[in-house]
Amino acid sequence: MEFNVYCDESCHLEYDKQPVMALGAVWCLKDSVPRISDGIRELKAKHGISRGLEAKWTKVSPAKLEFYLDLISYFFANDSLNARVLVVPDKSILDHDSYNQDHNTWYYKMYYDMLKGLFFDRESRYNIYVDAKDTQGGNRIRTLHEILCRSEYDFDHRVIKKIQEIRSHEVEIMQIVDLLVGAFVYANRPIELQQSAAKRSVVEMIESLSHRSLSRSTSRNERKLNVLVWKPGKGDRTWQ
Repeated sequence: MEFNVYCDESCHLEYDKQPVMALGAVWCLKDSVPRISDGIRELKAKHGISRGLEAKWTKVSPAKLEFYLDLISYFFANDSLNARVLVVPDKSILDHDSYNQDHNTWYYKMYYDMLKGLFFDRESRYNIYVDAKDTQGGNRIRTLHEILCRSEYDFDHRVIKKIQEIRSHEVEIMQIVDLLVGAFVYANRPIELQQSAAKRSVVEMIESLSHRSLSRSTSRNERKLNVLVWKPGKGDRTWQ
């Protein structure tokens, strides 16, 4: 079997003055991508949204709330879609010096921790797609690919076939990742910073359909929406 894994991140920079960070991935069988993409486009048409308009967490508003709630419902109702999210509640308490690392090294560790649970079948193949962020993306994904393959003993890149940058506005499934990651960051901010009723409604929809708080880890075996709330000293390590 061959899987596509779509990844995004929010508030991952060291000096962005945002304490909460999240990395997320939505994955499915490669063969199911066209059907899922068509389903998302149908939702856009239902709500009068242009097919080419990108659905994003930052665009959640009262005017388009019903569309975003439907998009969350679509994710949970579709058995082909699964997600994994890693949340760092407070980047400000990180002590990189104690682990002989810089922020970039720690960032790759977090990406590995977020993705490692997805490679559950050594006979399957995985294509990983990440949202293009900046001009340094090429170096970033090459490093990430090598780290993932080395950590999984996949030295010939047989299991993790590739990591490739894509533009989120061109890929419907990536827009679900953006929505989920944004919701987790928002839900883990202090309550006084959660001033958007529309965004709060999306968070509450996710909590209702997952039967879980977005501020707590799930079990390791959770499949539909697997969550790791990462804590320094428990999830950190250096690679050999």
